[in-house]
Amino acid sequence: MLTFSRGGSPILKTVSIADILKESVSFALSGSRSTCGFHLATDLWPVVVDEFQIGQVINNIVINADQAMPQGGVVVIRAENVSVEQNSSIPVIPGSYVKVSFADNGVGIPQEHLSRIFDPYFSTKQKGSGLGLAISYSIIKKHKGHIGVESVMGKETVFHLYLPASCDKIDYREVEEDTNQTQETRKILVMDDAEIIRELLSQILSKIGYYIVVASDGSEAIELYMNAIALEEPFDAVIMDLTVPGGMGGIDAISKIRETDPNIKAIVSSGYSNDPVMSNFREYGFDAVISKPYKPKELYEVLRKIFAK
Repeated sequence: MLTFSRGGSPILKTVSIADILKESVSFALSGSRSTCGFHLATDLWPVVVDEFQIGQVINNIVINADQAMPQGGVVVIRAENVSVEQNSSIPVIPGSYVKVSFADNGVGIPQEHLSRIFDPYFSTKQKGSGLGLAISYSIIKKHKGHIGVESVMGKETVFHLYLPASCDKIDYREVEEDTNQTQETRKILVMDDAEIIRELLSQILSKIGYYIVVASDGSEAIELYMNAIALEEPFDAVIMDLTVPGGMGGIDAISKIRETDPNIKAIVSSGYSNDPVMSNFREYGFDAVISKPYKPKELYEVLRKIFAK
């Protein structure tokens, strides 16, 4: 909750909610007696969400459903396209949404508790922390969506999510690994404290025509950048890890680099999507953002966009 009070703004992109549902539900029910049943419309609209945060919400709801059925049961998940009109009882901006419902046949929630179910530290379970649903409520509100619940004691509980839909199409094409991807060879500086990430990015980006130089922290990145300027062989872009334990991170490094080259194309990368830098990256000197873990095609798309500007 402290994390979300400081920031936690979602890093939005257009994705398939069906893919997120299947992956998150499978993980949440791993090793459980319960199973799941999917009833997803075949023409579901893409949604505009933070994949990591919505995955958290789905995990929280499904785990609660599983715990409400100690002997096991079925979590029924439905998803459909809906249009919310101006005078709707759903408290969201009128427009297009994907409605996702999670139903269990567990013990149910007393009516007098329903109005408090999303309050921090309120729980109907003896060992519950009362934070899972409170965090889920915060996440959905930051997405400009809605989360609601209805329950019948001894019969079922149903949670409903309304997530903003997008008219954009999702491009599922993988990036072809050939050196003709780029119009010209571009030089990119990659700063990350994890050696395996530096190696992977070097391999991935080299295969599609980029020339890569790596640094393990911000100080080394600044030194490499200044040396390249002195040799009149500047970098075309930098990819900066946000946090480097015990060393200089991306914020301080890009600040120093922009003092010398204010026009550098800079991408910030982190596994901590709740950090406010990730949702307000331009205020910290970056041109784009990418959240770990990411696929090669996602990184290529980010690079393509910043070089197209």
